[in-house]
Amino acid sequence: MDEIKHILWDGKSLKLLDQRLLPKKEQYRECKNFEDVCRAIKNMTVRGAPAIGVVAAFALVMAARHILEKYSSSKAAFSENQFQHQLATAANLLRNTRPTAVNLTWAIERILKKSRACNKKTPEFIIKVLESEAESIFKEDIQINKKIGEWGSELIGDGFTILTHCNAGALATAGYGTALGVIRSAHYQGKKIKVFADETRPFLQGSRLTAWELQKEGIPVCVIVDSAAGYFINKGDIDCIIVGADRVAMNGDVANKIGTYSLAVLANENSIPFYVAVPLSTVDIQTRTGKEITIEERAPQEITHLEGIPLAPDGLSVRNPSFDITPARLITALITEHGIIYRPEEKKIKELLSKRGNTF
Repeated sequence: MDEIKHILWDGKSLKLLDQRLLPKKEQYRECKNFEDVCRAIKNMTVRGAPAIGVVAAFALVMAARHILEKYSSSKAAFSENQFQHQLATAANLLRNTRPTAVNLTWAIERILKKSRACNKKTPEFIIKVLESEAESIFKEDIQINKKIGEWGSELIGDGFTILTHCNAGALATAGYGTALGVIRSAHYQGKKIKVFADETRPFLQGSRLTAWELQKEGIPVCVIVDSAAGYFINKGDIDCIIVGADRVAMNGDVANKIGTYSLAVLANENSIPFYVAVPLSTVDIQTRTGKEITIEERAPQEITHLEGIPLAPDGLSVRNPSFDITPARLITALITEHGIIYRPEEKKIKELLSKRGNTF
């Protein structure tokens, strides 16, 4: 199929496929400035940890250009220290848009590091370097996903039925996908696979986005409600579960979309593999265990309303955590671009990080 292009950069602005409208409407939103990108991340026009990182990198390019243009228009002397301070302020605003996804901070730090290395360079040179770095992050992510797919497809047998949760596909990355990248690779190898996509309440990333991607790809997909997963797993209809992740702690604990932990428990209870497909940039070397990960809680309206239609009585107490933590002991393997980590733990993760070079 044609590659899903949901992040478009023209050198000045970003056009993002509005994931809130899928599958009903394929419409792009133009982000003309840094603030537009912050809103797009926060309101989930764009979502998925790797995709957020890519978009944040371009957002900082836009912020840097705006800061430097202010110097030019005011005819004030360019101050390297002031520029770095203002860019760091913009970076902090970006970080706060989605606190759980570590790729966001990872991409931001890559851009800031490049910016600091441009000491005593011209504004034009700085912008060129930052834009080049953002484009590299974008292109690298696609290649990383394909590597994850290559490794992971070895775990998928011909005729497998795979359960996936949320959306860890092209829409959640620069393209191709992590969990769906594994599924895509197995499909491209000619394996006759089927996918169960649970709806993933409350934002319905599974039924709206994952099913949309798989249908476009021609991969057989069946949508189920979240609470039906145990029924099909216990019946023996599922051969393995594959999900993505927004953050991996050094001990192998994983933060992913709410409901992931429940699936891991079900997988272990029923003796089927539970795989997590992630780029190594999702490993947070500053976080020892999942208990240290900040869990984002979103607006109650995502649960109590659907497109403005009330689904619950007014005045209820509502909790809406967007993620949960799956302990490493429940994870069969982490599938990364540099290999598969079976029964993940800190020692194994450190070994893989050291082999690929640590750029965090």
